[in-house]
Amino acid sequence: MSESEYRMIEILRILSAQDKPTGSKVIADELRNKGFNLGERAVRYHMKILDENGYTERVGYSGRQITDKGLEKLEKGLIYDQVDFIHSKFEEMIYLTDFNYINQSGNVVVNTSTVYNEESINIMKNIFESGLSVSPYINLNRVGNDGEIEVTTLCGTTIDGILLNEGIASQLQYGGLLKIEDSRPIEFTEVISYKKTSITPLDAFSNSGLTSILDVINEGNGIVPANFRLLPGVSRQKTIGIVEKLNKIGIGGIIDISEEGNDILGVPVPDGMIGMAIIGGITPFCALKEIGEEIDIKIAEEICDFKTLTPITSKIAPVLQSAKHEKRAKIPFLLSKSWNLIQQVDFDVEKRKGDIIANVSYISKDELNDALDIMKETYDNNPKYINPYYKLMNHPSDNDKIGIATICSLSIDGILIKNGIMSTPKYGGLLELAEPPLFIDLISYNGTTVDPHKIFLSKNMTSITRDVGPNKILASVKEIPYISRDHAIHLLEILNNIGFSIYKIGKPRELVYNSKVDNYNFGVITGGGLNSIGAIKEKGIDIEVKAIEKLIPFEEMDRL
Repeated sequence: MSESEYRMIEILRILSAQDKPTGSKVIADELRNKGFNLGERAVRYHMKILDENGYTERVGYSGRQITDKGLEKLEKGLIYDQVDFIHSKFEEMIYLTDFNYINQSGNVVVNTSTVYNEESINIMKNIFESGLSVSPYINLNRVGNDGEIEVTTLCGTTIDGILLNEGIASQLQYGGLLKIEDSRPIEFTEVISYKKTSITPLDAFSNSGLTSILDVINEGNGIVPANFRLLPGVSRQKTIGIVEKLNKIGIGGIIDISEEGNDILGVPVPDGMIGMAIIGGITPFCALKEIGEEIDIKIAEEICDFKTLTPITSKIAPVLQSAKHEKRAKIPFLLSKSWNLIQQVDFDVEKRKGDIIANVSYISKDELNDALDIMKETYDNNPKYINPYYKLMNHPSDNDKIGIATICSLSIDGILIKNGIMSTPKYGGLLELAEPPLFIDLISYNGTTVDPHKIFLSKNMTSITRDVGPNKILASVKEIPYISRDHAIHLLEILNNIGFSIYKIGKPRELVYNSKVDNYNFGVITGGGLNSIGAIKEKGIDIEVKAIEKLIPFEEMDRL
């Protein structure tokens, strides 16, 4: 993003905050407050461009206002802010919570979602009765004439707000998937940090196929969404006392609280701190998705008065037993796992030989020819954005399936490091191929256990094969020290000519496709190795998506 585009995004941000048409003088004053030295004449120049693109419109002599198209542009154009905003939004909600659990009055944080039939409410009631929710207090609001029902439920962030009002500072760390065996919480299998992501972590895990809440209720085994916090160790007894009082009034969902400095459910806890796991407030909604119900989930979107909520049931029979505090292996974070593979990349750019990191996804052998045709067509239609290399591999245990290996973008980090250039994977993202291309979602590689691109594919967020409108493809952001820029450009150009999908090499302090890297570094945007796999998935072929799987020799790969 150029400096001029950045200024226009800031102008759109100012207009979006106004409730009436705004003139160039007010905009110029607001820009100066933000550190932009832009006079009224320069503002009018930028406004003319925004008008021409349909992002703003003049309202008589009163000034300009932002259009719906401008609001959409603003949402996409501020993705570099959004990766910090998610965590800040929750902190804001925690601060605004003023619920007094003694007299049961005040504001609480809620999730408001929409369901589309009465049966969904009955299913949700079963979830509340199982105790797999923060609270049975909800609000039902029937909207429209098509059977739509807005369901407001209590968000677990309310508990953080209550603790803060009692002088206990909780630190929101992760949202993830928690494994249950024999009705006991065992360990987190996947987590995403609340920092440096544009997607709320539990929203990332909310699609069908990732949770098995109904199995937990019926069989005692499965996966549920849960959050993880850290709290000061000295607050442990006071926290437990507050939790016990909250349980008595119908606010719960606490799965486990660790001893000071003890790891919990596979998540490390620093010395002097305690860990606390809380059931995801959206658990009842995720259960609906498991059975194919249509539902629109909005997480921690607003504050409401607790008195507007009423219990959906008074029959709570918790299905979960206490966790066994057994010593478990710490959950392996993605970047830690990846560094070890990156270190082993030994591809020689001159000889075009050596090991690269591969994603290996599995498909039925009966559908292999169709899958390869889709991959080739996708590459032929857009060779700039699709990596053409693949390798067929045997499935480790199923003779009816076959693996399709593709080049993982982390191979590029390994190649640069092998040549003396530090390259750090920064984000996995969803890139919209507009003009200019812009990231519309980003998840940091640091603080997650799952490859970001797998999240986007599991939520069907790509449109790699779309014929109408801008395509949405997978891409990654690398961060490289500025001092090595010339050397890096030389190697990246060679890799691009080979077919490694280098989309953009940024300049220092440049917003590259709307992504941001640290000062004294520059960003490099590369194609996601799963784009051709995503194309197969979009065409309705069942494929088990795997990422960052193993090392394979580049010279053994075929080309589409």
